[in-house]
Amino acid sequence: MATLAAVPAAGAAISSQPPAGSRGPQPLLPRRLAAGDTVGIVAPASATFQTVDVAIAQESLEALGLKVKVGRHVLSRHGYLAGDDKDRASDINGFFDEDSVRAVLPIRGGWGSSRVLPHLNYDRIRRNPKVVVGFSDITALHLAIQAKTGLVTFHGPNGMGRWDAWSLEYFKRVLFNGEAVTMENVKSLSDRNTLTQTENRVQTITPGTVRGRLIGGNLTVLTAIMGSPYVPSFDGAILFLEDVGEDLYRIDRMFTQLKLAGVLDRIRGLVFGTCAECGPGEGFGSLTLEEILADHVKPLRVPSWFGAMIGHQTPQWTLPVGAEVEIDAGTGTIRMLAPAVR
Repeated sequence: MATLAAVPAAGAAISSQPPAGSRGPQPLLPRRLAAGDTVGIVAPASATFQTVDVAIAQESLEALGLKVKVGRHVLSRHGYLAGDDKDRASDINGFFDEDSVRAVLPIRGGWGSSRVLPHLNYDRIRRNPKVVVGFSDITALHLAIQAKTGLVTFHGPNGMGRWDAWSLEYFKRVLFNGEAVTMENVKSLSDRNTLTQTENRVQTITPGTVRGRLIGGNLTVLTAIMGSPYVPSFDGAILFLEDVGEDLYRIDRMFTQLKLAGVLDRIRGLVFGTCAECGPGEGFGSLTLEEILADHVKPLRVPSWFGAMIGHQTPQWTLPVGAEVEIDAGTGTIRMLAPAVR
């Protein structure tokens, strides 16, 4: 494993538990999925322009033995959004009200999930806990549902993608089998280098192990809703982050926002995934991502690493948002302490 810069002795080998009283709502677990269950496809964010995308999502889920119901507004449009905010929210609320629907799966991310948050019926979600899966812009749903209900949701594949064999294995183990999974990167050599791993490497910032409630998702989406009532407590949390298509100065700016808002001072560990297509930007002399993480994360002296299989690149884990986990920043693993479905 590569280590990010030299770590002072004071920051090494940290192992601790979250302090008493640091958690938000008690975790609420959805029922595990099984063949024959019905999944509701929704579109809380960007518009889906082609019916073939809906067909591919539906056929992918049916290949898992699931039945599919498509929300009324999945193919609606309001500019770049999948219809009016209230209409997009009504599909989600409606599926949480249907006893026959066991999971709610956004077809894609993009932008717009934050706009539906005031229109969701959180009492209904709390009374009828279901599996919710997605990533990228769906981070807004994960954070709001966690803040308002305590329901454990899942940072994993959206309906339109990420159904490669490796990602699918984690999806099944977490959501169908109900396993307490240890997440670890693909370990493989390549044709370019048969001596050591060159892809999917873990880069340790500060070594150590720690336990806490797993909270996070897309960095841009998280910082965009900071200060709203839809962000859960970070006290004693393990923060996980990823992003895509952001100039590196923006990544620096968003980490600075988390620091100034006091978020980074409250967490007990940090995991950064991938930052696909994140470059220096035109006309900028840039810090590297490694330097940005060293500036903002290393001084926290909490177990932390980057290079986790979280983000916009295939493959990816299915992570339980709001569940208790243990991370080992030296080996780059996230270990679920209990099943996240009942």
